[in-house]
Amino acid sequence: MFSTVITAAICGVEARKVTAEADVSDGMPLFSMVGFLASEVREAQDRVRAAMRNTGIVLPPKRITVNLAPADLRKSGSGYDLPICVSILSAMGLVDPRRLDGCMMIGELSLNGKLRRVRGVLEMLQNAESFGCETCIVPMPNLPEASVVSGVRALGAENLGEVIGYLRGEFPLAQMETDPDRIRRIQEERDLPDFQDVKGQPAMRRAAEIAVSGLHNLLMIGPPGSGKTMVAKRLPSILPRPSLEESLEVSRIHSIAGELPEEEGLLMIRPFRSPHHTVSVSAMSGGGLVPRPGEVSLAHRGVLFLDEMPEFRSETLETLRQPLEDGRIQISRLAGMYTFPADFMLCAAMNPCKCGYFPDRNRCTCSRRDVRRYLDHISQPLLDRIDLCVEAREMSYDDIAGEAKGESSERIRERVEKARSIQEDRYRGTKYRYNSDLDTESAIRYARLGEGEEALLRSVFEKLHLTGRSYAGILKVARTIADLAGSETVQQLHISEAVSYRALDKHYWGEAAGL
Repeated sequence: MFSTVITAAICGVEARKVTAEADVSDGMPLFSMVGFLASEVREAQDRVRAAMRNTGIVLPPKRITVNLAPADLRKSGSGYDLPICVSILSAMGLVDPRRLDGCMMIGELSLNGKLRRVRGVLEMLQNAESFGCETCIVPMPNLPEASVVSGVRALGAENLGEVIGYLRGEFPLAQMETDPDRIRRIQEERDLPDFQDVKGQPAMRRAAEIAVSGLHNLLMIGPPGSGKTMVAKRLPSILPRPSLEESLEVSRIHSIAGELPEEEGLLMIRPFRSPHHTVSVSAMSGGGLVPRPGEVSLAHRGVLFLDEMPEFRSETLETLRQPLEDGRIQISRLAGMYTFPADFMLCAAMNPCKCGYFPDRNRCTCSRRDVRRYLDHISQPLLDRIDLCVEAREMSYDDIAGEAKGESSERIRERVEKARSIQEDRYRGTKYRYNSDLDTESAIRYARLGEGEEALLRSVFEKLHLTGRSYAGILKVARTIADLAGSETVQQLHISEAVSYRALDKHYWGEAAGL
């Protein structure tokens, strides 16, 4: 007999329909699998045979052929075990094939028949309707994320025996309801530290608020222990809460990477990624034989934090230039080109030198050559893509020992959301969403400068020898400062503050520091 079961494959961050076809016929006993399979998929025949035997089903001495179609799509991962097993059971006449109509199956089988969690279930179920499926059977650990998808009935099973019982109509499988608001409360209490814990550093706090309001990239420079990392970790707490649509978009990327919280099945807070400085190019950008999301994609709609930025390898840092410009990253492989979303806010922190105390010559042990070499790890084109640069001052005893707490994240977020709503109204119907999205021409148009502001900006441009990108960066930051102040036009005080946060220029910074 012949039978088919619908399942899915993940290609980049997109799901593709796959059909598990099984044929059980007379002939020399043989279990063969075809369909452009990776090694872990070929191993499925051993897992399926053992799982069936330990569930009380013995394969007959017949010729069993399994095909995963389409044959030109490479299949990888372990999620094909369950559909392969069920298609064989149907072909053997042990389950009713009519129960398989409109049903998609995903899951890895252990040798005792237990179903194990697999990656990418959320993305697969979001495409189930287009595959002609209204019901999806998934492993029980994947049920929380599967239940998030509307329009599809998600059923969870602990083991192969439960799936067989359901297909025979003997008992129902488990279902679950998802409460996004409850998940949001749990994740915010567990994962979001508060800005009120940050003592002192008013300049850094202000720069962080401006950066988040306009989604500008931020660089903090200062000695060790000045609170740079502490501020960075609290950025998600002042970012506007993601909508359910944004949460689903972020969650499906983390599901494909296998990093979705198992108990909640949904990310209701902005992601915060902080890779170690030894991270490879492929781990940062995404890649592998079958490309998977890298750190830039896992930070989508959130924050990518690079602590000790000059310690990262230059080639790793340069991979950030495309996603910072386009909000996505493209990876080319022999099998095709994959596009991953990568629309994130970059926050970076660095010491002024290797030891961290330059230009304090009483404490700094670095030579001028060492300082120059340290700074040269970061290219100027990458620095030009960072709109705000702020200096972290060394903490005083009163700052550390004082009992007074800083302003809470909730109050800062209120101002941020108000500035974001102004930008939403301004850019409605355009291709822009935030002030950071503006190009030079549109930044000039939306800034609405008066004669005094024009004269001030001209003077700054000539004295600091700004590039076109630096000029646009100052305008965009000034526009955000004006939005926080509730001003329709950009005024001189907004430009002056924006200039104080101008992008780091290694040449002029080095001259000022005596290099």
